[in-house]
Amino acid sequence: MKYYILFSVFIGSILMVNQHATAQTTEQFQNRIVDSIFSKTLGESRDFWIRLPDNFQPNSDEKYAVIYLMDGFSLESTLKAVYGNYWGHYLPHMIIIGVSNRSNRTRDLTTSQIKIRRGSAFNSETGGAETFTKFMEKELIPYIDSKYPTMAYRTLIGHSYAGLFTINILVNHKHLFQNYIAIDPSLDWDDQKLLNQAKEKLKTEDYSGKSLFVSLAAEQLHMWNEEITINNIMEDASEFTLFARSIIEFSQLAKSQNQNGLNFSWKIYQEDLHGTVPLPSVRDGLIYVFKWYQFKSPQKYNNPETPLEELVSLLKEQEQIYTKHFGVPTAPMIDEMLNGYGYMNMEMGQPMKAFMFFKMNIKYNPKNATAYESMADYYESENDKKNAIKYLNKAFELSGNDYYKQKVEELNKK
Repeated sequence: MKYYILFSVFIGSILMVNQHATAQTTEQFQNRIVDSIFSKTLGESRDFWIRLPDNFQPNSDEKYAVIYLMDGFSLESTLKAVYGNYWGHYLPHMIIIGVSNRSNRTRDLTTSQIKIRRGSAFNSETGGAETFTKFMEKELIPYIDSKYPTMAYRTLIGHSYAGLFTINILVNHKHLFQNYIAIDPSLDWDDQKLLNQAKEKLKTEDYSGKSLFVSLAAEQLHMWNEEITINNIMEDASEFTLFARSIIEFSQLAKSQNQNGLNFSWKIYQEDLHGTVPLPSVRDGLIYVFKWYQFKSPQKYNNPETPLEELVSLLKEQEQIYTKHFGVPTAPMIDEMLNGYGYMNMEMGQPMKAFMFFKMNIKYNPKNATAYESMADYYESENDKKNAIKYLNKAFELSGNDYYKQKVEELNKK
């Protein structure tokens, strides 16, 4: 019975946090900025959109990891759905950039020039991946970094030709991103030219600190020949299976190169087509490359019998993990979770633990009015009206929101 009550209290607290987060998320989705820059490298303008994280505040000193999504205007809803459901425990708050590839897609994302593809003449302009990489490195990324509070911790996501582009960046320009998600990448391009190049690079270069997730949609194999399955595909030599065989060969190679430091995983989606595989791939890929982000021993935080000292130790360990990966001092939890655990412990009659979470939230988010409001609620629960008013005044000072003034007036009447 004790743990059932605890579970109910915890769920109630999380729902309270989620109600706050829902309002913030709505604001986040409205806070979508469409921008463009003229690229001297490309000789043309390039559109992109920016989504700021739901806790973004212009006056804050907090910096954020960044996701760059190729084909950003096509795959925006896919990434939005995944990120909206998994931020918090699985993913940090991040700035998301959606790069347009609606114009000159084949030119910009393919890695070499070809005239024939799959036995037919190929008349599109090709082989501009290195030029587009230069645009991203020298123009787009510096532009984003100059306008928004970014960390030098970046994730690149690409599908199909953009998956080919993503692997090319990892193989030849690995300094640009920490994480790579290549969804059904076109590694058959130009008789597997990049695949053959990767065979040498993966054996000889150091990829420590880099993570790669690769996916393959297997359902389409049956659309040509139902006798070809994922189990016997490597025995086939037809042009049709070269796409899938190239992904399998690359993935088996990457998995076997344990000495190069690359954190690698891949997954075959048996029921997905090339056009449906981005959704599960983005979900699984982000969870994989941010596996280190998931905080350890969540049951300890939810158990009222866990000593305060043990919670402090766990939080310190989590802070060290985040700081190591991001390269800058980072809170052990996002502000919503620090807040949520503070309120949960208030409800469970654990005031010292509640105070610890609220105090930590203020430490890492000193310009966040909500953090001070929560500390005011703590002091009010302890019948310390003086300190409650002090923190509400600080919340008003930071936000200018009359809501905090009204709360002060209500407290003064008590």
